[in-house]
This record gives sequence, structure tokens and C-alpha cells, in this order.
Amino acid sequence: MARQTYDIVIIGGGPAGLAAGLYAARARRGTVLLEKGVIGGQISLTELVENYPGVPSVNGFDLAQTMLKQAESCGLETQFAETTAVEQKGRLWLVRTTGDEYVAKAVIVTAGADYNKLGVPGEERLTGRGVSYCATCDAAFFKGQHVAVVGGGDAAMDEGLFTTRHVDKATVIHRRDRLRASAILQERAFANPKLEFVWNTVVTEIVGDEAVTGVRLHNLETREDSTMDVAAVFVFIGQHPNTDFLRGLVSMDEGGHIVVNEWMETGLPGLYAAGDARQNAARQVVSSAGDGATAAIAAEHYIGSNFAAEELGLRSSS
Repeated sequence: MARQTYDIVIIGGGPAGLAAGLYAARARRGTVLLEKGVIGGQISLTELVENYPGVPSVNGFDLAQTMLKQAESCGLETQFAETTAVEQKGRLWLVRTTGDEYVAKAVIVTAGADYNKLGVPGEERLTGRGVSYCATCDAAFFKGQHVAVVGGGDAAMDEGLFTTRHVDKATVIHRRDRLRASAILQERAFANPKLEFVWNTVVTEIVGDEAVTGVRLHNLETREDSTMDVAAVFVFIGQHPNTDFLRGLVSMDEGGHIVVNEWMETGLPGLYAAGDARQNAARQVVSSAGDGATAAIAAEHYIGSNFAAEELGLRSSS
């Protein structure tokens, strides 16, 4: 197993990681970005992004590739590997992966989060074609149509209410007989004439050829099956940040999101977290990119203040 040395290691290749990589590379720091899957993360599954400033409409995968090319043109290196552990070694950090090991003066964790999925037929195939995990991102594409919203917590009600700004009707499908959302969100949801509710029911399949055309439902009380015609399915049953490899090392909230300050600093010097991996993230492309830029600027200041000139800008492997 080879051990490589960089100024900055970035873990995760979503918008936060790509922005961090751009800023770090432009600062002439030896920087590598580690990604276990597809560059772009969740955004790579989005058919159209229409709320990224300065870019009226773009395919999510294409946007991620453009961000990657820009960062690589400034010197960012990219390696495809899954991070398994991060360890503090004196003033340095050791990042272990399924392949090589990386030693760095600073580490920026932008590993993102994965939405909890229904796990039913049609969901994966139609993701980005009517199956969505972000109403703020995609509700405008279904103006005047009927959509389904799956879930009963705060996120489901908040995003469900957002869909009603665009759609003709949104049906909330919940496996229980009451919502788990906060009282104020429940009040708003029940008062909204565009929201309807189907209780004690689960989605068993999402149907459609090229795009979503409906859902198959199963009532947990009556055991009856039914079909509902909808143009989209918005799934809000929680998400889980990809931070398991940091458990026990940094402070996290109950959901596993990393606690940071306004400079994306954790409680450990030289370790930063940005984007959906951090606590209270806005979960948007633009905010994640801003997080990544902030973390890279903070890491640059940290390295400049804590390492002698002869230690800076080095890149080696062994």
C-alpha cells in the first residue's frame, strides 16, 4: 500500500468538495480529492439544475463535470477510493482508504449524505425522472400537476408545502395515522388546500417507462392495494451523512452530522467539514459550494500559520 503526502486531502467529490478543491489548488497547495463513487454526488443524479446562480439550466452531471475540470485545470488531483479512517498523527493527518494512504497537513471532509430511500421497484430507475429527494430543486418542473410526497416528518411537511407553490395537488403518503412533524408545520400543512393525506399506507412500487406516471400503494390496516396517478414522487424519509469513518473522532449531532463553526472548523486543528456532512447544512448546490470554499480558505490560513515555508507546497509519494 502506497503512502502519499499532500498539503490538503479532500474527502468527497460533491459540490462542496469540488469547490474546496478549486480554492485549495488555486492557492497552490498540493491537493487531492478522494471520491468513492461518482463525481458530483447527489447532484449527478439530478436531471436539471435551475437554481445555481449564473447557470440558468444545466444537467446535474454536466455541472459536476464542469466543476471538476475547472478545479483540475488549477492543479487538483483526483483519486477514486473509499475513505475508511482518519487519524491524527501529531500535527499531520493520516487518511486511510481502500487503496492507498494519504498524509496531509489539513483534511476537508465533504463526504455528503445519502437520502434514505424507499427501496421499491422503479425508484432507482426513475430517480431524476420524477423521483426526487429535493422539492426545492425539482418541484417547479411539475407545475400544475399532481405529485406524491412520501413521509411525515418536518422535512416532508416543509418540502411538501413548498411543492404546493407549483403543483396543482400534492398527496402526502404516510405509513402512520398521524404526522411526526412539528405542530406549526402540521398546522400549515392541514390548512393548505393543495395538500391531501393518505394514512397508514406505504408505496410498494413507482411506475413509469421514461418518467414517473404513478405509484402503487398498500394500506397497512385494510391490506388493500391501489394505484395513484402522479407525475412525481418526492421522498422525504430522512437522510444519513457519510461520516461513519469519523465517529469517535469529532463532535457530531444525533444524526451523525459533524459539528463545525462558521469557518467549517471541527474541534480538531486542521480538520474541516463542509456541505451535507456538516450540521445544519442547507443541502443546496450553491450553499455546499460556499461551504467548500470557506473550508479551503480556512485550511489555507491554518497551513500558512502553522507550517514553516520549507514544509509548504510539497507533494511526494512512497
